[in-house]
Amino acid sequence: MLLEEFDKEKEAILNPDAFFSPIKDYPQTCLMFFPDDVFKKFVKKYKAKKIKFQDSDAGYRFKYNGSDFVVGHAPMGASACVMAMERYIKFGVKNFLFVGCCGCLDEKLEECSIILPTSAIRDEGTSYHYLAPSDEIKLDAKLVKMLEDVIKKNNLHYAKGKTWTTDGFYRETKAKTAKRKAQGAITVDMECSALASVAKFRKVNFAQILYGADSLAKEEYDARSLNAKGSRSAEKNYKIIPLALECAYEIDKIEQ
Repeated sequence: MLLEEFDKEKEAILNPDAFFSPIKDYPQTCLMFFPDDVFKKFVKKYKAKKIKFQDSDAGYRFKYNGSDFVVGHAPMGASACVMAMERYIKFGVKNFLFVGCCGCLDEKLEECSIILPTSAIRDEGTSYHYLAPSDEIKLDAKLVKMLEDVIKKNNLHYAKGKTWTTDGFYRETKAKTAKRKAQGAITVDMECSALASVAKFRKVNFAQILYGADSLAKEEYDARSLNAKGSRSAEKNYKIIPLALECAYEIDKIEQ
């Protein structure tokens, strides 16, 4: 199997520094939103300013409680998202918090439920270029606990558990979904296991907050707030913004 051909060599023929360089005084903590509307809402609300660096997307800088942060728009899918993460690491980021919606595999998870992934099933190809083959990867338990404490402080309902990361968006079959549920997955996403793998390989901090969108908990698909065009219940999703900011602030306190 090709995915078993992991090469532990740290340097590749093509590395991020072929295109990107460290940016002076670049923030060490990066908050990444997947939904475009949530990202734009955040930029406007906190008056984030675009960071200019050649022709590259270097994110938007903003201040919170006296500290500098960068916020970015995360592309969908493991491969594209990892390329963005590599770029930000090269700019100078040491801490990442990714925030985005997911599919629910547990009937108890309501629309817009807050979910903290504790581990991810590696059903995508990108992570196998960064870590040796395994079925799952655990997320940093200390960071999960840190986010959990913030959520509890805000008296918000949440769930935590395993997510199933897949790059086959239209291949979440009944049989495969049932198998992943049997493995303990409560959500399905497209990036978590790959991002966690890159974080371990590059030795940076990574955590993620998911919030429930559609549901694959039953054999019949339930779009919930997602319609055929992919729109969402915007106002409900915007409620994740202040929570994400507080969580990023806590992560930023980690000593490098």
